[in-house]
Amino acid sequence: MSERVHSFSMGRDLQRPKSSSSESDDYFYFTRPAGISSKCGTSGTPIKLTSNYFEINELPDFNFTQYRVDFEPELDISKIRNAFIGQQKAVLGGYIYDGASALYLTKELKDETMKFVCTSREEKQYNLVIKKTKNTISMTSKMGMMLLNVILRRAMSGLDLQLIRRDHYDPEARIMLNDYKLELWPGYVTSIRTHEDKILLCCEISHKVLRQETALDVFHRCRQESNDAKTAFKKEIIGSVVITRYNNKTYRVDDVDFSKTASSTFDMKGQQKSFVQYYQEQYGININDKNQPLLITNPKPRDIRGGRSDVICLVPELCNTTGLTENMKSNFQLMKAMADYTRMDPRKRVERLMKFNDRISRTPKSAQIFEQFQTQLQTKLVELTGRQLNQEIILFGNGKSAKNDFRVDWTNPMKMNEMYANEPLHRWGIIFPTRAANDTYTFLKLLEEVAHGMKYDMKAPKMIEISDDRVGTYARELENFVSKDPKFVMTIVPNASADRYSAIKKITCVNNSIPTQVIVQKTMQPKKGNIGSVKSIATKVLIQINCKLGGCAWMVNIPIKGLMTVGFDVSRDASDKKKSYGAFVASMDLKESPKFFSSVASHSDGEECSRQISNHMRKALISYKDLHGSLPSRILFYRDGVGEGDIERVHTQEIKQIQEAIASIYRGAQGEPSFAFIIVTKRINTRFFASKGSNHENPTSGTVIDSVVTLRERYDFYLISQSVRQGTVSPTSYNVIYDDLGLTPDKIQLLTYKMCHLYFNWSGTTRVPCVIQYAQKLGVLVSQYLHQPPSELLNNSLYFL
Repeated sequence: MSERVHSFSMGRDLQRPKSSSSESDDYFYFTRPAGISSKCGTSGTPIKLTSNYFEINELPDFNFTQYRVDFEPELDISKIRNAFIGQQKAVLGGYIYDGASALYLTKELKDETMKFVCTSREEKQYNLVIKKTKNTISMTSKMGMMLLNVILRRAMSGLDLQLIRRDHYDPEARIMLNDYKLELWPGYVTSIRTHEDKILLCCEISHKVLRQETALDVFHRCRQESNDAKTAFKKEIIGSVVITRYNNKTYRVDDVDFSKTASSTFDMKGQQKSFVQYYQEQYGININDKNQPLLITNPKPRDIRGGRSDVICLVPELCNTTGLTENMKSNFQLMKAMADYTRMDPRKRVERLMKFNDRISRTPKSAQIFEQFQTQLQTKLVELTGRQLNQEIILFGNGKSAKNDFRVDWTNPMKMNEMYANEPLHRWGIIFPTRAANDTYTFLKLLEEVAHGMKYDMKAPKMIEISDDRVGTYARELENFVSKDPKFVMTIVPNASADRYSAIKKITCVNNSIPTQVIVQKTMQPKKGNIGSVKSIATKVLIQINCKLGGCAWMVNIPIKGLMTVGFDVSRDASDKKKSYGAFVASMDLKESPKFFSSVASHSDGEECSRQISNHMRKALISYKDLHGSLPSRILFYRDGVGEGDIERVHTQEIKQIQEAIASIYRGAQGEPSFAFIIVTKRINTRFFASKGSNHENPTSGTVIDSVVTLRERYDFYLISQSVRQGTVSPTSYNVIYDDLGLTPDKIQLLTYKMCHLYFNWSGTTRVPCVIQYAQKLGVLVSQYLHQPPSELLNNSLYFL
């Protein structure tokens, strides 16, 4: 490398691994099961695709050499440490410094240990000792990838973008949605990683949502809307991310200190200064509300490493809130206005990606950084070959079926056919307020009409009219009705009140074990006089009722007998952020019986979660044996809710505990089942585009990708299971971390796609296998409304649909 000097501090960008090594693969955590020689399937039709990756087609011809940095006496302030390192750049050459003790140089120093004397502004002298370690960092190792990502981030800083957390956004190109008091900042999410046989840069188009509402505005709103403003404010603001406009930095709010105000003082270099005074002197900002409380953000591990261990106090008036509230997410007009900018079709997305490539390659500051570190990007998107799987045939009752096409929508065939397995609706009732009486009776007639067309056995319900819609009135009538042991209860509510919904579900799902259907009055009313829209709602409601009672709406051909598929997901309690719920749903051999088992339990950490999963597994196996008289011969486990940092724990702990649970049930039985464990990830930045000449479209449902952009240390594949007509389709990543099923990669991919057809709330394919979708639905019910596990008497039905 040339002697041109360039220096980086990477304290925010690089988290150093637990140990150091020069081996190229030591930093990659391998989950690819032993004996898997190929992970590529064979069935389906090959299709040409491009993806949102650019190949790094030139790597530095050097290895980074690692040095240890020490200061005598110790120096805790990272900004000063960085400055002292920077003073030696003529000697060091090109370097990357982590802000603490690790220094990476593109060349070796003439002496293994070098000392420098540095003087601070206060005339205090420090000895800087730089000592060579035994580590050289290969550019193809994970550590090398980390360093490449640091180089990339610095190159992107040349584009004059604003770094918010770990991603870059362009405030100059902000989109104002003044009607909703929102701003959208366009930007990029980028990362470099070694894939199968290439080093690739992934780039995804992103938008940061900033609200024009300040944290103080939120506090004032809580004062107006709640009798306990402090508690309401804490509930809304803690855990959220705010941005301080005076320096465009983001902070996660960990607490609110009502004992301090903007008039409170703090120590600043030996002087007591109020927050009001500080912001006036430092930024020329006048704080209007001198009595507002302060937001608290705790130091993160990287802050502590950088020498800051105290909390940061923020003034709400100066903090803009980010992201969308639940009320905003339920505002159709707002979401539509945002989608006009954020929901880009493949053609527009590719145009933006190519513009990014051109911009980072041609901007002098960015291009210079790439040149100095001998790094170069390809100017075109990565091309690859995927496969289009054959579409499934949907099976209904009485041996009827319907073929699928690329739209994977069987709504119309569903209306004209009997459901696959019916559970009759007898001994049931409808509770409704007087003002909804006409809509309720009209809707009941439509239900009866739909039931007749689908040959569904539905008896007349007991009609229970209540005089008002207060929570207490619903609770009283529900308790009275469920005491008579009904099979099902439907409740009509005037609006989507969370308190009322929660009360109804607690009475029916926790205190009792009665499946229930809650319907908002508005959904029973024709849109623009179109009774057909309500009939469609009635069809969906009837399907839900049948499935909640233990029936099944439709089926696909499952070629394997004795197979249990499991889905598990974790949801955080809406009112207690320290508590989470693990939701577990298992199929009971869909080739033989369209039954499911569900279970849910609370936990507070990963280890406790692992124990709960094994308990769920035991219960599911016992339920399977009670149903079939035997245990499953194969178990396929889909696990959602696993972040990158949790993969090792799941790989080493959860699988072991699940296997122990399986062994405890099979003890004494003939042989244990074969077993596979797959991590399912939806929140990924990878996108795929079907190439049609110079145009780009969404790949169709059933597209599988298992090469080029997959990872060599994993047995993984991407599956596009949905048909998307607006925006760009998002694939789902599947990472098989344990497998002794004896199935080929092709069969695992096909089976996974089949399982995306069996979520009975939607007459189409879902983005994840149905058992995961059911687990997510169950998790939302418990974490948002019940806040405690439901009755175990409901475990053998899909009561949570």
